[in-house]
Amino acid sequence: MCKKVNLIVLVIALLALCVSAVSLSVTLQPKQEDVKDEQDLQYVLYLGTNDKDTNEPVFSPDEARTKAEDILIEHFGGYTIQEAHGGWEYEGTRYQEYTIVIYLSDTNLDAVHAAAKDMIRVFNQSSVLIQTNSTVTEFYSGS
Repeated sequence: MCKKVNLIVLVIALLALCVSAVSLSVTLQPKQEDVKDEQDLQYVLYLGTNDKDTNEPVFSPDEARTKAEDILIEHFGGYTIQEAHGGWEYEGTRYQEYTIVIYLSDTNLDAVHAAAKDMIRVFNQSSVLIQTNSTVTEFYSGS
């Protein structure tokens, strides 16, 4: 009888341990509404700064960056940019230009096109190269 009681106590203790482990696991998992990861589109714009007609810089690099920042603040309230230098060869002549690379998330293509239209006008460009990348966006707060 004592062995039977010990076996029942052992089974109950193991069941209690399993229930506790499952309960702890569920408690430690974030609630669905706490998860901030979302599928998003990231738009990357490449803005050349040489005039489309003369192939000469429209502005100094500092002026060009400031003009681009003003357009981005107006359209999006913020921006992330990097400076780059692009180059190409056409009919035996090499060309180079200061280029601004712009990263945008949490927006849509219509808004990106509106900003690009302003950039084309201000910088006298033929076009602005726009890449659309599927990403996962998380605003991590450290909690």
